[in-house]
Amino acid sequence: MFRSKRNVRGSTLCQEERGVTYLLVMLAVVLMGISASVAAKQWKAVVQREREAELLARGIEIQAALATYSAQQKKGRVGFSGEIYPLTLEELTKQPKPALRKAYKDPITGEDWEYVRDPTGRIQGVRSKSKAEPFKQRDFPPVVRHLEGLTSYYLWVFQYPNPSTPQLPSGQPTTPGQPTPQTPGIPGLQPPPGPGSHGPPFPLGTTGNPALPPPQIPSTPGGPAIP
Repeated sequence: MFRSKRNVRGSTLCQEERGVTYLLVMLAVVLMGISASVAAKQWKAVVQREREAELLARGIEIQAALATYSAQQKKGRVGFSGEIYPLTLEELTKQPKPALRKAYKDPITGEDWEYVRDPTGRIQGVRSKSKAEPFKQRDFPPVVRHLEGLTSYYLWVFQYPNPSTPQLPSGQPTTPGQPTPQTPGIPGLQPPPGPGSHGPPFPLGTTGNPALPPPQIPSTPGGPAIP
């Protein structure tokens, strides 16, 4: 009888231990799954950051190549205004002086870019087809400062010219025969004499030296001096 009771207690303890072990194993599996999920997200973020940095570098390189290509094509053309763009990115690599080392693909998708074309159908710029949100939102290089605050790779447009491109103000040449505007002078003072002129450089009746009093004109005998 005592042996039977001991056997019952032993089997009960064994079942309880098995239950606790099972719970511990399940908890370990759950923790391993959470850790694997976190690690996968971190790895995905690392890969995206690397591709994002490559997208920025390749986009800036293509943007600069478009500017170089346009300058090369306009060289020697008198009276031409505007920009000249290629029909394909491969044209940027086939010049006597290549403007681009390689016709790169979109680093985010691994496919072709979406091209920004001018009214004639030529490539004015490129953009990624990805609509994902970039990690970088600020502190862009000056040549792509217009990308500040954009929330999609699709909005990152690398083109020439762009809002970040410095625009030089156009000069206004003076028409022949038109008088050159003069700088306003000080009231009461005459402008300095030009070449070949012999006019007085100071107001009439003064010496030009503030430390010396103005000359006095002799008056008639017996009268006061006239300043």
